[in-house]
Order: sequence, then C-alpha cells, then structure tokens
Amino acid sequence: MASQGEDGKRPLQGDSHDNNSSTKRRKVHLDDSKHIAALILARGGSKGIPLKNIKMLAGVPLIGWVIRAALDSGVFHSVWVSTDHEDIAKVAKAWGAKVHKRCPSVSKDCSSSLEAIQEFSSKYPEVDIICNIQATSPCLHPYHLKEALELMTHQGFESVFSVVRRHHFRWQEVKKGECPITEPLNLDPSKRPRRQDWDGELCENGSFYFTTKKLVTEGLLQGGKITYFEMLPEFSVDIDVDIDWPVAEQRVLRFGYFGKDKPEVVKLLLCNVSGCLTDGQIHISANGDDMVSINTRDQTGINMLKKEGVKVILIEQNPIKKTLADKIYKWMGCEVLRDVDDILKKVEKLMKKDGLEWKEVAYMGNDEPDVKCLSLAGLSAVPLDAPVVALNAAKYSCHCAAGRGAVREFAEHILLLKKKAKSQMEQDRISRSSDN
Repeated sequence: MASQGEDGKRPLQGDSHDNNSSTKRRKVHLDDSKHIAALILARGGSKGIPLKNIKMLAGVPLIGWVIRAALDSGVFHSVWVSTDHEDIAKVAKAWGAKVHKRCPSVSKDCSSSLEAIQEFSSKYPEVDIICNIQATSPCLHPYHLKEALELMTHQGFESVFSVVRRHHFRWQEVKKGECPITEPLNLDPSKRPRRQDWDGELCENGSFYFTTKKLVTEGLLQGGKITYFEMLPEFSVDIDVDIDWPVAEQRVLRFGYFGKDKPEVVKLLLCNVSGCLTDGQIHISANGDDMVSINTRDQTGINMLKKEGVKVILIEQNPIKKTLADKIYKWMGCEVLRDVDDILKKVEKLMKKDGLEWKEVAYMGNDEPDVKCLSLAGLSAVPLDAPVVALNAAKYSCHCAAGRGAVREFAEHILLLKKKAKSQMEQDRISRSSDN
C-alpha cells in the first residue's frame, strides 16, 4: 500500500518533482477523501507557432501562467502537465508542476483532449476529480478555480466548465450550392435589441473543465449534474482562437495573474553592467583605457525607477578600472560594485545591510553566475540574447537585447506591476469600505 502524504492523501506515482516545495507550502482546505488534480495538456506539435506552449508571453512561458494560477489556488492535491515533448516537460517542472509523459497514441494531431485525459486518468486511478486547464488561457486567476470547484464540493455538481458572455448576433451559414438566403439564429431582425437590453449568450471559453473520474471513464467531460462558471471577457483570452501574440501580451500585462507576492514592495534593483546595461563588450584603447557603450534609454529607465523610490545598484563581475566605474556612477547616478566574485554572497550582504527580503529585490542578470539570484529575487529578468541557463531561471525575458534597451524594458515592467498592484489595493480598500 502506498504511503500517505502530509495532507493525508496517497501521493501519486510518477514525477515527484516539487519546485520550491510548493506542495508543502500550499494547504488544501477540501475534503481530503478525494484527490483533486489539475491537468494541463501541452502537446509539442503546433501548426501555427512551434512549441507555442513554452513561448514567452509577457516574460513568462505561456504554460507558466496557468501553472502558477493552479498552484496558487491551493485547491489541488497535484498539478500536472501532460506532454510528449522534453522541453515542455523541463519548463513545467521549473514552474512547479509534475509531468505526465503522454503516450504517443494520444499525442497525434488527430488526438482529442478527452483521449489524453482518459489516458492520464487510467495511469493515476487515485485521482477522483480532474480539472483540465487550457494552456492557452493566460489570464486565468486562482479565484476562478476556487469558486468553480466550490460548485462541485459545496453544491454537488459533477461537472463545471468556464464560459464567457458574448453579445454576437449569429446567422445561419450558407454553403456552396444551397439557397443563398440566410436566416437569423438568435435574433429577430425587425426587433434588434440594444446591447444593454440583451443579456447575450454564454459560450465556452475553454479555460477549464472540472469533471469526475467516473464521467471521464464514460467518455464525458460534461455530464451528470452540470453547471457553468462565468468569467468576465477580459479574462477570457484564448491565444488558440481569437488573439495574436502582441495583443495577448497587452491583455496579460493588464489582466493576468502575477503571483501572490505584491510587486509594489520592490525596493532595490540590482543590475549587471556587462551583458545587461551594456552589450557585454569592453573596448580597450591603445593607452589601456577601458570603454563601454551605454544606451540612453537604459539610463532613462533607471531614472524612472529612482523617481519611484527604487534604489538601483550596478554590479560588474569583470575587473574594470576604478576610473571607468566612477564614470559610470557619474553618468548613471547609482552605485557601481566592481570585480564582484561571489554575486549571491554580495547581494545577500547588501540585503542584510538594508534589512530587505528577496521579495523586495529585483535582479537583472545575463549568465550562469546570476542563476541563483535570478531564481530567488521577487522579480528577475534577462536580456533577449541571454543564454538558456539564465533564461530558464528568470521570471521575465526582455524583448530587447543587452545594451539595446533591456534595462529600460525591465524598469517599465517593474513600474507597471507596481501600478497594477497599487490599483488592486485601492480597489480592495473601496470594496471593504462599501461592505461596511
């Protein structure tokens, strides 16, 4: 008999990877007699965008958005990614999910989601309730999942799926060779309602489907006692269907879920000079002088942060001359630490001096020596041209290359998150006031 985990449930066999002990820190306040699992299907093949599920969207792998929402919801005993591709598996593990290696027979272009879910269910019979979460729904929030699951646990529904309200007038399609006259499907043309006078229609948005193991076994995602969970249009982003990548990034930056930590607490930005503020090249003149090139956009970005009360310290790992460091200090207006050997040790010393925690620190690096700091910092970023080892550790991947505005881009990202968090805090304050 399998041993029981901390939550009293039998742990599933298979991949036991648990990034940052996420399972231990999450507390499930549900009936532990049932194992509730989140399952994200992420096949390697993609007709439109190669490996779309791990393509960076607003600095985060597409699949990372829904993994984070599922983990932080606290309602799942396990969060899984079902995939046939090793690169997707690596990203899934890095973001805290377990990995189910999908069978080739259900990894074909013609394979249905239901077939992949059935294969997972047969492999892990301990799972009683499965929530199939769509990897291409990056504006999913933890509370969507919490409230939807409560419809099952508190009200006895057997399947719950997400919908969005649409106000579209639909007409019957006229196919080739048929009568060219079309008919209205959901309106009377002589009495066209105004938008405000019409409730619209509920349409599946594909974000998630909760269902029982029994229904999956019977070949159903929706069955038994069925209900829906309505999501607002701004959260119903489906990259597969109705939105392109640049538009999706803007929607996610505004409506996406960025995690539990509040980004407005960031008080310190640590940034590498070589490979972040500059393109990594150091020019040496005939008389032995060191020279670097700094983009004025990056200088503006640093000034923007300083104006908002964020302290900025520049780090140089290479042995540059003090005269050059002094020039950079004079030009950028922030402290420059030279010839830093052990970056993590130096950063932790700075944090201790200022009484800061990692969640209050933003870090921008560009290579292997920065990996630990990139992983630990509350916000972290790498330039576009950073190597994979640094890219995998960062929470944000810039569109700009080193020395070409990457620092300015990360500064704007930090300020945007601060603004978003402050706006949410103000909304919460208003809500509490109105409740009273």
